[in-house]
Amino acid sequence: MTCPKCGSTMEPRTLGHAEVARCTSCHGIFLERADLGNLIEAENDWHAGAGIHHTEPLPRITADMTAPPPSKPRAKAYIETLFG
Repeated sequence: MTCPKCGSTMEPRTLGHAEVARCTSCHGIFLERADLGNLIEAENDWHAGAGIHHTEPLPRITADMTAPPPSKPRAKAYIETLFG
C-alpha cells in the first residue's frame, strides 16, 4: 500500500480490533471508519479503567527481596500503544 499524500510505503499495524496504516515517510495515519470507532471505544475503555491513580499495591517487604527491574511507564492514552 502506498501513501496517498507522499507516495511512500504504508506500514500496517493491528491493535485490538483496529487496523491502521502509517506512512513510513510523512507519518500520516490512515484507517477505515469502523477502525476509528474501534479506537475510540478502546480509548474510552482505557481511561475508564485507569482510575484516579495509576499505582499498584505495594508488596509485603521481606529480607530476601531484591529490587525489581525498572518498569516501563504506562502510556498516557491507548492510542500511544499503537505506535509506541
